[in-house]
Amino acid sequence: MAGNVLLTCAIIDDEPLARECIANYIEAIDFLQLAGTGSNPLDLTELLNRHSIDLVFLDIQMPFMNGIDFLKIAKDPPMVIITTAYPTYALEGFRLDVMDYLVKPITFDRFLHAVNKARDYQLLLIKGNAAETVVPAPKSEFFFIKCDYRYERIYFNDILYIEALQNYVTIFTKKAKYITLLNLKTVEENLDPSSFIRIHKSYIVSISKIETIENNEIIIQSHHLPISRNYREKVIERVVNDKLWKR
Repeated sequence: MAGNVLLTCAIIDDEPLARECIANYIEAIDFLQLAGTGSNPLDLTELLNRHSIDLVFLDIQMPFMNGIDFLKIAKDPPMVIITTAYPTYALEGFRLDVMDYLVKPITFDRFLHAVNKARDYQLLLIKGNAAETVVPAPKSEFFFIKCDYRYERIYFNDILYIEALQNYVTIFTKKAKYITLLNLKTVEENLDPSSFIRIHKSYIVSISKIETIENNEIIIQSHHLPISRNYREKVIERVVNDKLWKR
């Protein structure tokens, strides 16, 4: 089974052919299992009461209530992938934290990309819950953050440094930078202390990415980051002392 996770799915769409297409796609993917289908959000409510649903493929234009209106009133819904012929609803869908937005006709490649994203996010949740009860340090190779209306996967090994910006942090990686609504204390608690070190009230750096320590600065690639007086001794001890060649 891919990624050691099985996602139980529901399809809610008033078009029988659309339901059949998605059901066939689900059958072809080993980490998906179909629990049931329906033609409107009232059917979905019944399915949620009868089954533990991880992922819903939800149409927008349906009888009784459209999918967007359902999401606005739903309490703790499962992951949702919107499936619709109307791309104009995409922004509103992402504001409601949907996992992805598929415009009909849906190709299998695009469907696979969306469900892989859902699987990765489910794995992150599972590992995050395990980390809370066993050890606080992350065990996964990556994590997800929310950037605007999308979820970005960040690999720990790609991180150069993290900078605090009021209620936000910016995570600088080898390929890009990502801004997300987190505080630096929360970020620090989820990083492996053997791999990352606080050098300033506003900066955490990857120890393996440090190239130079000069006066009160750390240099990582072209970035010059300040070391505050309160952290300098700890930085030298952790980063330099046991690696320093001496005469």
